[in-house]
Amino acid sequence: MSDLQAQFEAAVASSKTLPERPDNATLLKLYALYKQVTDGDVEGRRPGFTDLVGRAKYDAWAAIKGTAADAAMQQYIALVEKLKAS
Repeated sequence: MSDLQAQFEAAVASSKTLPERPDNATLLKLYALYKQVTDGDVEGRRPGFTDLVGRAKYDAWAAIKGTAADAAMQQYIALVEKLKAS
């Protein structure tokens, strides 16, 4: 396991014990970055208008389509560190 992968996994664990719950936009960013690292680019159809949460998640993930896994890991780690510091 690479050092970056280990840092990412530690950040994922830390994200579950943040002192304060992040706002929805930040949660969507964390979700999108996590999915980009673990599953790659978004695939499939965008959820229908009745699935607001699914649509928001899909849109957040689609917004970072093409981001390399390593870059997404670094962004995720940086975001979690910023949230821990707040």
